[in-house]
Amino acid sequence: MVRAEAQRGQRKCTLAIMKILAGALFASITFGQGVVYIKANYTKYEVNIAVRDGKKLFTSIYVPKDDSQKWPIMFDRTPYSVAPYGIDNYKSSLGPNDKWAKEKFIFVYQDVRGRNMSEGTFRDMTPHLDVKRGPNDVDEASDTYDSIDWLVKNVANNNGKVGMWGISYPGFYTAAGVIDAHPALVAASPQAPISDWFIGDDFHHNGALYLPHAYRFFNGFGRPRPEPVIPPAGRGPADPNWVDAYEFFKRVGPLANIDEKYYKHDVAFWTQMTQHPNYDEFWQARNLRPHLNNIKPAVMTVGGWFDAEDLFGALNVYKSIEKQSPGSNNILVMGPWFHGGWERGEGESLGNVHFGSKTAPFFQDEIELPFFNFYLKGKGDGKLPEAFVFETGKNVWHKHDAWPPKDAQPASLYLHAGGKLSFTAPADDSFDEYISDPEKPVPYISEQASGMTREHMTEDQRFASTRTDVLVFQTEPLDHDVTFAGPLNPSLFVSTSGTDSDFVVKLIDVYPDDYPDNEPNPAGVRMGGYQQLIRGELFRGRFRNSYSKPEAFTPGKTEKIEYEMPDIYHTFRPGHRIMIQIQSSWFPLADRNPQTFVPNIYEAKASDFKKATERVYHSKSAASKIGVNVVGAPVVRATGTAAR
Repeated sequence: MVRAEAQRGQRKCTLAIMKILAGALFASITFGQGVVYIKANYTKYEVNIAVRDGKKLFTSIYVPKDDSQKWPIMFDRTPYSVAPYGIDNYKSSLGPNDKWAKEKFIFVYQDVRGRNMSEGTFRDMTPHLDVKRGPNDVDEASDTYDSIDWLVKNVANNNGKVGMWGISYPGFYTAAGVIDAHPALVAASPQAPISDWFIGDDFHHNGALYLPHAYRFFNGFGRPRPEPVIPPAGRGPADPNWVDAYEFFKRVGPLANIDEKYYKHDVAFWTQMTQHPNYDEFWQARNLRPHLNNIKPAVMTVGGWFDAEDLFGALNVYKSIEKQSPGSNNILVMGPWFHGGWERGEGESLGNVHFGSKTAPFFQDEIELPFFNFYLKGKGDGKLPEAFVFETGKNVWHKHDAWPPKDAQPASLYLHAGGKLSFTAPADDSFDEYISDPEKPVPYISEQASGMTREHMTEDQRFASTRTDVLVFQTEPLDHDVTFAGPLNPSLFVSTSGTDSDFVVKLIDVYPDDYPDNEPNPAGVRMGGYQQLIRGELFRGRFRNSYSKPEAFTPGKTEKIEYEMPDIYHTFRPGHRIMIQIQSSWFPLADRNPQTFVPNIYEAKASDFKKATERVYHSKSAASKIGVNVVGAPVVRATGTAAR
């Protein structure tokens, strides 16, 4: 009896082990299917393409074995590596996503100049040269042109048409590639492209440093590479052993300590940033937007409404082409995505906010592949709208013939005494004030994190609305839909007891108290009263009159600050409230302003960081407001109450 029980137990254990091994084998087979398919259907080549100044750019080429017809080229230029290296080592996926290998293109990946296996000197955000006087005048547009010229002349069985795509930094190279484009480049999709690293992309927002994002990126990416080399696997130098970025960066202290304690003066671009705290020629030369003129290829710029990194770039690459290259085939696609979320995941939710459908597969199947198939293969009708955009709140896709939509009308949300918010101007004279303490900055999220999170773009702001150093203005519950489409434009009348200050504006959708919780809800988040961040952006006050020539505040003097926040497309539903929060720190998402004017905040000393009393005015002569574009009629009276 005992032996029989033991035998049954042993059989159960063996069966369990067999199930585990079978599962592991199945996972291994499933993971390897991409590589197996690509090896069976594509031949890989590795070449060094010589560009006009003689430097050679390392390039991997995957050519379909099917030679029954000629194939177009899909070209991705990247600073992040074309790995795996070696002609016997194949990628597990080709093109923007897994669906592309079966569609069949010639896929080309290139290490950009000075990165990994390519020759030359790498320059972050390579300045574009409008005039090239000789073969040594090179930039990303010329490297792209020369590479495409080589590809169409030397890669067998190509049909003479080239498309480009890339996300984030590769999006920058795609956008740069459409300038003075090779005639074979007929379609390009810059996706979350970097366009300006001082005004709004990645590492600076209106002059303020996005601290954990910049620190982590350059800790690995910014290290020197003196000669072509296959990059090591992994992230590069390890980050400090941090769990809570808020406490870590507070302990770091002034920004100068980062180089001394952690970078050890080994990250050239970080050093360059610290030497250029204003929007001088260094940064202006790295602004791609002015060069997006006379664009010939069809361009489809893609971005995410909740992209924490390059939302600015997506919107402004589209807008720059639209303004400076009239008549070009210029398309904007915006969905409810984090950075690159249209190719990574299903796009159904971000954090606690759900969007009602799988928006990423919809983009891939109904927008992205049809765009390239039409221009590169002549398949389909090519009838995509000027703007294919997702409206959050209602969670629906729209096709518009312009962005912002032509029926969106300008209006202003005015701040009022008592924490009220409405579309009517204030009739009395009043202000609110708070004390901003650099030693106790307002956190950007409610819980600890080791850096910049994706989810903070839809984060619940209830943790901030209870702080005494955050001003809160809101409407009463709405009795109808209110839809904003386009940029937000804060116009604030402020004063400070210090000589420098930041001001953060947040637009928030306040859910009804009886809003149902998500299902499943493992974290137990109560969605009733949820204060969803729709858009937040800060402005470094010293740049209120010029990004190039900062100015100190005169203590107690009323000053006007105006700036543009990235576009939204959001509907506040009946029963919801519209809320505005204003504060003077957003840590550690952005570095701390010392609130004492110093020529260079990167060189500020600990003694420069001081408390300041900040005032925001809402009176007849100094009416602080947020400019919006409203679809439909804005009918919201000043009957709100403060959330404190």
